[in-house]
Amino acid sequence: MERIKLSEKLEVSRIVYGMWRLVDDLNTSASHVENKINKCLENGITTIDQADIYGGYTAEAVLGQALKQNPNLRDQIEIVTKCDIVIDAGRHSGARVKHYNTSREHIHSSVDASLVEMGIDYIDLLLIHRPDPFMNHHLTGAALDELVAVGKVGAIGVSNFRPWDWELLQSAMNNKLITNQIEISLNELRAFTNGDIAFHQRHGHKLMAWSPLGGGDLITSEGKIQVVLDELAKKNEVDRAAIAVAFLLAHPAKILPILGTNSLDRISSISDATKVALDRQDWFSLYEASLGQEVA
Repeated sequence: MERIKLSEKLEVSRIVYGMWRLVDDLNTSASHVENKINKCLENGITTIDQADIYGGYTAEAVLGQALKQNPNLRDQIEIVTKCDIVIDAGRHSGARVKHYNTSREHIHSSVDASLVEMGIDYIDLLLIHRPDPFMNHHLTGAALDELVAVGKVGAIGVSNFRPWDWELLQSAMNNKLITNQIEISLNELRAFTNGDIAFHQRHGHKLMAWSPLGGGDLITSEGKIQVVLDELAKKNEVDRAAIAVAFLLAHPAKILPILGTNSLDRISSISDATKVALDRQDWFSLYEASLGQEVA
């Protein structure tokens, strides 16, 4: 598995394992979660994506059970987690309205809670989960810098930010933002033309792509995209999912897809995408199938 350098101190696997559906599994035992992590490691996937809000603020604790059961796992993985979304659930029960909170107090308390839930001493990469229209960028930036300074967080990034959101927060920080996690897939092409990928590619930032399989729709639906996926899958002796992920891997921006599944067999096949080499015409055949027309 290719390794990607996000900063001088942080290297991650090219494919990231996402845990947003972790608590949807019928089996959330420490042993089963440990098996998932080990299956990732067997396939070169070392980077685990979490968020405080996943599972109504319970998914980090489920991961934590496995890390506490086998402390040796911690040194073999990089943990990404996120904060700032507040809903009426778990530790935020009673919230009157869903909102974003990028205050110093909330960010610090969220990080402290995440460390306790996962039973770890530091978070490799902390992301602000959603851009906050009520953000005081000076206070938010200072709070994030403080977390790096005290060693609770190794690096900072964002999620779902547009270029102007990124630049606003970065303007108030000493530490460099190192990644932006956004939705990119054959079902969601806007980032290729709306300036999102271009902005980050220009500055050498590596993007993480959430929902690279379109929430599973790319695999389960039938249509023009699936016809092309199947043609390329047959040619490369892999499945649809591998081709859909290879579409992102082929892009020169070095996109890092985040794949989440509760199936050990599916985890084993996630890395198949890295065996696929799409040429430019393969890539555009998928792109045009998604557009529903030839490029202009």
